[in-house]
Amino acid sequence: MATYTQKKQHLPTVYKPLGFAVSWGGGRLATAAFQKTWKAIRHEDDAPDALDRDRRWGEILLAAAIQGAIFAVVRAVIDRTSAQAVEHRTGVWPEKAKGKGRD
Repeated sequence: MATYTQKKQHLPTVYKPLGFAVSWGGGRLATAAFQKTWKAIRHEDDAPDALDRDRRWGEILLAAAIQGAIFAVVRAVIDRTSAQAVEHRTGVWPEKAKGKGRD
């Protein structure tokens, strides 16, 4: 039976591909959630982009803030759920390296 240290050394091999796939799915989920949220708030199919000449600053900043909040929440849910799943399967919590991380 592998020790905790041995499991921890092999964890990146397991966690990185899983993390990539789950993150991709999370991005798709967040995009769909943002589009539905924007349509419910503004009754428009398309949210403004920073380069939309016909949109005002307020609309662009509102869309960016809502989109950022949704993506942050989805990312946190996916990161936490993935880490719990890895711990459940391997017995090891996937800690980020000291001083490194996505943020």
